[in-house]
Amino acid sequence: MNPIFDAHFHIIDPRFPLKRNRGFLPDPFPFNEYMKRAKELNIKGGAIVSASYQGYDQTYLMEALEKLGPNFVGVTQLPKDTTDEEILKLSRHGVRAIRFNIYNGLSADPDYLERLANRVYDLANWHVELHIASPSLNGIAALIKRLPAVIIDHLGLEEEGQSELFELVDHGVRVKASGFGRVDFNIKQTLKSIYSVNPEALLFGTDLPSTRAKRPFQVEDIELIYEVLGEKGAENVLFSNAQKWYMKK
Repeated sequence: MNPIFDAHFHIIDPRFPLKRNRGFLPDPFPFNEYMKRAKELNIKGGAIVSASYQGYDQTYLMEALEKLGPNFVGVTQLPKDTTDEEILKLSRHGVRAIRFNIYNGLSADPDYLERLANRVYDLANWHVELHIASPSLNGIAALIKRLPAVIIDHLGLEEEGQSELFELVDHGVRVKASGFGRVDFNIKQTLKSIYSVNPEALLFGTDLPSTRAKRPFQVEDIELIYEVLGEKGAENVLFSNAQKWYMKK
């Protein structure tokens, strides 16, 4: 199997703080379990993403990044009172993005989102990751276009609003080819459409361990990318695009 850069995965370690989000608390998915799957899939780098149930805890993320090594980076969530010094410290430890979890109710108001997004970009060259469903894009599309660098999770999750998603891709927004078990549309057609607009826009992620998904990640998700985009397209989506995006610092 060709090498993969896993642009979206979680590590869930109950030794560190976890909190219920809308009544949900995930099962453990520790570092060793992820590395077992990573070896099977020939994952050579990736981005560990802080989820809603991890809130603003950075302790699990710092330990995970130390264990994962220099080919991996972090995506975190930040409270409003985060200092510049804390952002720069996280950056030194390998954090490269801030995430706004709009879909699961952890969003900031639009003005604050824009201020914080620009702040972390100016301070540390971080981009923004949005966990948001495509129908909600219309309300903040103008804001997204003003931000310096943005990626949207899980193909936008829903078919409604995809025209707005494709327009944002044309504007330079990236999209994670992840969470195939979460979406309600024809994945093949959506991959083709996004790739045709911008071949650099799609970044593959396993979404392991696929918490709250209708079905978890499966190896067939990778095979589908090869089927739809061919060898060269798949190499871009599975490795090159994400490696360039996350490791540019």
